[in-house]
Amino acid sequence: MDTKVQKPQDLLQKPQESKLVANMRAIKNKIIIMSGKGGVGKSTVAANLAAQLARKGFKVGLLDSDIHGPSIPKMFGIEDKRPEVDEKGIVPVSVTDNLKVMSIALLIEDKDSPVIWRGPAKMAAIKQFLEDVSWGKLDYLIVDLPPGTGDEPLSIAQLIEVIDGAVVVTTPQDMALVSVRKSITFAHMLKVPVIGIVENMSVITCPHCDEKVYLFSKGGVEKASRDFGVPVLASLPMDPELAEIEDSGKVHILDANATEWSKEFTKIVDSVVGFKKQV
Repeated sequence: MDTKVQKPQDLLQKPQESKLVANMRAIKNKIIIMSGKGGVGKSTVAANLAAQLARKGFKVGLLDSDIHGPSIPKMFGIEDKRPEVDEKGIVPVSVTDNLKVMSIALLIEDKDSPVIWRGPAKMAAIKQFLEDVSWGKLDYLIVDLPPGTGDEPLSIAQLIEVIDGAVVVTTPQDMALVSVRKSITFAHMLKVPVIGIVENMSVITCPHCDEKVYLFSKGGVEKASRDFGVPVLASLPMDPELAEIEDSGKVHILDANATEWSKEFTKIVDSVVGFKKQV
């Protein structure tokens, strides 16, 4: 009887880790940006966080995992660029020396064509973004999640396995706060530490008399903060200038002290950078 016997040196070999695990191991901090509902400015927070971290000298990757409504490439003025492919995989598009971006929008020729995919196709694309994209060694991978707590956020959490922190974005009105409480609970269920809550569109300042106008209800974000023991990282005002900067694709050149909005935003950046020291 012919019996195959393993050689001693074969027994000493470590099992080869998957490409996905190897990719994630090369990234020091994986941060997800999430919200319970759409339209609260989650992508704005993700884009500006990645841009300001890169300006500080960190090596940053930004993954736009919103398959149906990708907006990140537009904010950086790279919507007409296409990723290249080398021997290591798909090469994300470089915005600056320290910032690279990947999005489904960079793979679609016609900007007006909708992505009509069911769950399995979306999950396969997200896995490919994490596994086959050559992110290289990064200080931060910022993942802009689609709104809600469905397939995409769950897949990201399961594929990355160890997520270093989550930033939850909301607006002050009660409808958004109902959803943000669910997002925090979702993160806790997946054992993802919540860095804090960002209150977006908190106030608008009249350009004529400087009076502050609160368009939504007040106090709800602070209550959610107390209920869950999660800090409020910043209260970002409405800023028409920011919308112009995003529409013109210049988020990466917005100076941290250029506007009141960007000054307030530095609190979020500082909280993310300092978060690892607190856990």
